[in-house]
Amino acid sequence: MAILKGRHPDNIAGTYYVDNQCIACDACVVEAPKFFAMNDKEGRAFVFNQPKSQIEIDECENALAGCPVEAIGNDGLDQIIT
Repeated sequence: MAILKGRHPDNIAGTYYVDNQCIACDACVVEAPKFFAMNDKEGRAFVFNQPKSQIEIDECENALAGCPVEAIGNDGLDQIIT
């Protein structure tokens, strides 16, 4: 499970985030490219867009479920507006 205190600073504010456990596998970017991107210099993914609809939330949840090291969290400080 992702740790909020380990949230990478490249993430935008919001519910979803990637923490410092990320291994740059690119699975989240492939699963939800409208929300996750890769910081190639740092070697980790980050959230650049937060979901706003249930369909978008489902995409982010699929990325979360597919993360092999559980580096994606959905317990960020901000609430999702649906």
